[in-house]
Amino acid sequence: MAYKALYRTYRPKSFSEVAGQKHIVRTIENALANNKIAHAYLFCGPRGTGKTSMAKLFAKALNCEEAFGHQCNECGNCLSVTDGSHPDVIEIDAASNNGVEEVRDLIEKVKYLPIKGKYKVYIIDEVHMMTSGAFNALLKTLEEPPAHVVFILATTEPHKVLPTIVSRCQRYDFTKVDDDAIREKMVEILDLEKIKYDIPAINAIIDLADGGVRDALSILEHVLAYAGNSIKEKDVFDLFGLASTKEKLDLIKAIANGDVKDVLKRMESFIASGIDIKRLTSNLLDVLKDALVYSKTEEQILLSVITEKDALDLKNLIEVERLNEMIEILLKAQNDFKVVSNIRSLFELVLLRLATSSNKSKGSEYIEPKEEKIVDKPLPKPEPKVETKIESKASEKSIEQKIETIEVKAVEPAPLVETNGSTVPSWLLEDEMTIDEKIKPAIETKIKSKDSNTQDKCTINTSGDKNAIDDETMIKIMVLGDKEERQTISKKWDDFNALVAHPKYGLVASLLKDGRPYIVTKDVLVLEYDFDCLSDRINIVTNQPAIAELIKGILGREVFVYAIIRSEALRLQKSFFGLRQINKLPKAKDIVLNFKGENL
Repeated sequence: MAYKALYRTYRPKSFSEVAGQKHIVRTIENALANNKIAHAYLFCGPRGTGKTSMAKLFAKALNCEEAFGHQCNECGNCLSVTDGSHPDVIEIDAASNNGVEEVRDLIEKVKYLPIKGKYKVYIIDEVHMMTSGAFNALLKTLEEPPAHVVFILATTEPHKVLPTIVSRCQRYDFTKVDDDAIREKMVEILDLEKIKYDIPAINAIIDLADGGVRDALSILEHVLAYAGNSIKEKDVFDLFGLASTKEKLDLIKAIANGDVKDVLKRMESFIASGIDIKRLTSNLLDVLKDALVYSKTEEQILLSVITEKDALDLKNLIEVERLNEMIEILLKAQNDFKVVSNIRSLFELVLLRLATSSNKSKGSEYIEPKEEKIVDKPLPKPEPKVETKIESKASEKSIEQKIETIEVKAVEPAPLVETNGSTVPSWLLEDEMTIDEKIKPAIETKIKSKDSNTQDKCTINTSGDKNAIDDETMIKIMVLGDKEERQTISKKWDDFNALVAHPKYGLVASLLKDGRPYIVTKDVLVLEYDFDCLSDRINIVTNQPAIAELIKGILGREVFVYAIIRSEALRLQKSFFGLRQINKLPKAKDIVLNFKGENL
């Protein structure tokens, strides 16, 4: 006898054998018991959830010789429906029989009485593939068919079926089968086949099946071909490129500890093992979701992927805010996978961003720098003679310039100012555009003493009136953009990381570091962010002074700072290139922008 696939061999032979879909089974059984049979049914739902199987069981119940509504699986009608040879149960594949002529042929045959059973049952699979003309040709027959005919339409995409067709049918929505029902079915089949298995392997197959019984049995058959008569979890992981829960937890812990070397090493191991990056990203999100749920509830029953011990370890290691940040980054990566050509490189960048983020985990060795690494040299004091050499009564600005010049000659280069273990970049302290590289340390030392007396702390508001720039103005800004200056600023942007712990500029630096320069002009700096909440804070009017003050250090001039999200940047970029292609961009010489670092 020819081999039959598992999902065909173990197709349910009665309603009691159906995995899941209890609400549909009960409804159909009640209709049969009360002899209230509709003339047309629409079965819709995801693939592999039992639509065709239920249609065949319904046909069997309508024609069983033992009694109406039964499925004895012994009479001629039941056996012929099971093996697909019943003359009154006609299966039609709408994908290949979707034209008007095929429907007219069907209508011609509908009027003939059943040959063997009580009802003539037409099962039309993938009905959404029928053409509009075919649907219209079927309308009248579907509305008023002969008393001996029952139509059962099956589809995975009910929204593509004409509303006039749907309104003439009783609709049944099949849902994804729950894991317990699939597990019970698989264990039953494995026991009948006398195959050894372990439950973790079954669970891994269920995760891959995503609620489809047919998919689960097809995957099971694939694993049996690979592993023989004994199934282990490792067999499933090796065959489908999956990472074990332990490997995923170890990766998350390495990320939480900021161990970039270990993260990259694990990444290479995953790639070498042929692990599916998209599925790994989804699995990491599942683990982080469990960790977040447990951190807020401490309820073991709510965990779906990891154990309570694993969840407790992650709770002690990673703060809730950090968990949310990691989840947001991975969710964005899932969307980006759809538009990039090199998924591996993108995933590596995502892992690096996660591992080097400033929001470190609880107890991380990166929170406090080691004392031996901090160079704590006394700051040189300006000599009194500097004051005595200045006799001119010029303006305060010219005096300040003379002081700087004299100090450079008198003071040896000093280390960068250190605040709470973080080295403050020089551009925070003085206008880098006019400072020679050789004299920076002395200037920084002077400004440090001046800045240390400042008690005011720059704050960031999370709500308030926001600045807004229309598309026309944004296009003008893009025309004026200076690519070379943007590249120069981008190289310095990481300096904001060192300012996160600064007593005055910490909050502003923390906000700026998460963005990146998108457009730089004489009067405007446009930043690009991944999330709305961050770009909105940049655009809040009351935040502009503090942001402009810090940006002035890196640009050397006052500018208006504006922020957009990545999707907005892509939209504007598309508009820009479209206008350039039809030669409709404004001329740079004709553009006048009057921001001057002021609020809109």
